Amino acid sequence: MASKGEQEILVVAGREIAVSNPRKVLFPQAGYTKLDLVRYYIAVADGALRGAGGRPNVLVRYPNGIDGEFFYQKRAPQSRPPWIEVVSLSFPSGRTAEEVVPRDAAALAWMANLACLELHPHPVRAEDLDHPDELRVDLDPVAGVQWGQVREVAHVVHATLADFGLIGWPKTSGSRGMHVYARIGRRWTFPEVRRAALAFAREVERRAPALATSKWWKEERHGVFLDYNQNAKDRTIAGAYSVRARPDARVSAPLTWEEVSDCQPEDFTLATMPERFREIGDRHAGIDRQPCSLEPLLELSARHEKEGLGDAPWPPQYAKQPGEPARVQPSRKRTSRHPLIEIGRAEKKEDALAGLERWRARHPDAAAHLEPADLLVDAMRGRFATWTRIRVNLQHVPMDLRPVQEPLDPNQGPKGWSASDIEKWRAKAPLRKPPVRRPSRKP
Repeated sequence: MASKGEQEILVVAGREIAVSNPRKVLFPQAGYTKLDLVRYYIAVADGALRGAGGRPNVLVRYPNGIDGEFFYQKRAPQSRPPWIEVVSLSFPSGRTAEEVVPRDAAALAWMANLACLELHPHPVRAEDLDHPDELRVDLDPVAGVQWGQVREVAHVVHATLADFGLIGWPKTSGSRGMHVYARIGRRWTFPEVRRAALAFAREVERRAPALATSKWWKEERHGVFLDYNQNAKDRTIAGAYSVRARPDARVSAPLTWEEVSDCQPEDFTLATMPERFREIGDRHAGIDRQPCSLEPLLELSARHEKEGLGDAPWPPQYAKQPGEPARVQPSRKRTSRHPLIEIGRAEKKEDALAGLERWRARHPDAAAHLEPADLLVDAMRGRFATWTRIRVNLQHVPMDLRPVQEPLDPNQGPKGWSASDIEKWRAKAPLRKPPVRRPSRKP
């Protein structure tokens, strides 16, 4: 290893990787630098590549650290080494993009040098982009749900997978939830895998109705949401060993099922995971040995359809799908059971939360009746960045204390809009979801 100016040169997998600005702090509270991030991914490369290697990856970049703005980058940078592999993907929009396919530790180090904290692999191999080789079960707890309940639902997931002939491989998400993967044969299309995931989510909900839900709309959820739409094409989630943008730099940790009952998400960080990896290796080392079949779940899906339980909503960026129910939030229906009001929209989450605190101060009696799950904080993903919307469900507030809808505070359009765009949006539909601003260039 040698240093050169503001670079640190590392030799990784026989290649020289120049780490630019190596002492740049990405995690202010913990003090971890870009060089720390690069060395982390080198240390856990074998495991990280088992989850993300050989697959197209979206780059989730934090160039100014976790307290700065971040963005999703589908297109591989044009100024990349010739040995960085890419593959061209097509998206529901009809556009295409060349995404990075890491194959070795050098590629992971190169990605980390871009301040790419998370590995976001697609559920397909670069050699076959049309047939996923894994079913992804994403356990996403609603606000106020404790980690213990996530673990309970994970055990229900484990048993349910086994009953349908699938082998589950659990890991912490690195945030509040948990992921369980099941390797499958490369025989089924994205719509078929999503159908299987939806049937599975509904089956877990049937087995544990007080703990889990398959409901797509946030105002209908409770407990732990099984996000079946993570299996739709062009959806990615943080892969195994990904570093998450949390103050303690916690990571997505592969587990055994015996570890699920006692683990805590904060046990696994950028600092602690390399030692765990050296001592016990990759808990998912056997994940590729026995691909399973989706046929039992697809048969369950067919039974659901015969019983009148058809498709469920797709993500908003997808065109209306055959058999999909009306894509209308329950709160927007005339007979809605969910009295929602919108508080504000902002480019930065902290600005939106500040607006929520101002609303609380104006309506203390109503705020006192709110439960954690009544606060709906939505990260709205735009073309290149996210923005935040905050809504409040007044279902637990007595009728005589429910505030009426007020002008949004703050009321900011997504980043990249012109002043005229924002004014038109505010004037025409201040409470409507704004349209996506599409750049003219291809992604």
